[in-house]
Amino acid sequence: MSRVGVLLLNLGGPDKLEDVGPFLYNLFSDPEIIRLPFRWMQKPLAWFIATRRTKTSQANYRQIGGGSPLRRITEEQGEALKLQLHGMGKSATVYMGMRYWHPYTEEAIAQIGKDKIEKLVILPLYPQFSISTSGSSFRLLEKLWQENPQLQPPEYTVIASWYKQPGYLNAMVELINDQLHQFPHPEKVHIFFSAHGVPKSYVVEAGDPYQQEIEECTDLIMRTLNSTNNYTLAYQSRVGPVEWLQPYTEDALRELGAKGVRDLVVVPISFVSEHIETLQEIDIEYREIAHEAGIENFRRAAAPNTHPLFIEALAQLVVDALEKPSLKLSQVTQMRKKVKMYPQERWEWGLTTSAEVWNGRIAMLGFIALIIEIITGRGLLHAIGLL
Repeated sequence: MSRVGVLLLNLGGPDKLEDVGPFLYNLFSDPEIIRLPFRWMQKPLAWFIATRRTKTSQANYRQIGGGSPLRRITEEQGEALKLQLHGMGKSATVYMGMRYWHPYTEEAIAQIGKDKIEKLVILPLYPQFSISTSGSSFRLLEKLWQENPQLQPPEYTVIASWYKQPGYLNAMVELINDQLHQFPHPEKVHIFFSAHGVPKSYVVEAGDPYQQEIEECTDLIMRTLNSTNNYTLAYQSRVGPVEWLQPYTEDALRELGAKGVRDLVVVPISFVSEHIETLQEIDIEYREIAHEAGIENFRRAAAPNTHPLFIEALAQLVVDALEKPSLKLSQVTQMRKKVKMYPQERWEWGLTTSAEVWNGRIAMLGFIALIIEIITGRGLLHAIGLL
């Protein structure tokens, strides 16, 4: 029998407080997280942002115990998946590849090569596809295999997105019902879906299908729930001055409070593991905003973690992938022809849409450089005597 492997892809997170700075640097060094017109700008800007944000981020991680539980939970998910597959008559070794922290995707790929895996299923732990999540990990895999073709297994298949998987939807419904049943009148509780946001330009300019898939996933969960509860979808975790997908979670919470909503269940729709965005951002920051807005009863559905229905859903995804024709990384890109993976469209002269977009971005970078020079007291304008 072929040696089968399953590669779980995830974001990663700092294990302890001293990891926060390096983790942020890795995150913002990714051109799919911050898109710049020139690659040489990426690492200096990543260093600047990471340096400025480290203390604030460390304070947030202190509120949840001093580090991210993401690695531990993903390891537990991998072990549970292995056991579930064994129960279904499928023997597989499960690997974990994180994008921005240990164990890195590079480490997982090296181990897969050492283990001489003959058939690999690539399963991102992101139900919905986005350039900045699954897309970034797929791009890295392509790069690693191009640099060292011997690391690529003889056969592999990709699961691009899986938000329609029935077992996943049932798991989400069960987690929502766990919280709804804590209220005396569950049918009157407002259900609030909060998804991780992305810059609006990813959807409008680059064709990222993320927003569409999030909206479809929300609709599917509500259909599976089969209830009459009112619900809202909003987006959290935006960074920087650019416009992100709206409505923003904090704004939507305030609006619901102003409309008289008093009972709320928050559903972290784009997250399958507890981490900083659920434990700190939703449970602490957004809870406080909700209470200030007049929402008296604020509860949150747990992330799927190792919920039995969720693990069964992952196992079924793997089994289905093994039985269907293989889907290659290049085919994922072809299936999403409108998605512009990095590098983006080139800058152009003239009155074109591309030129207008890039001119705006370059102007913003110039403004950022001016602010940095004013703060630090060093730079070109100081050198020539203009500041």
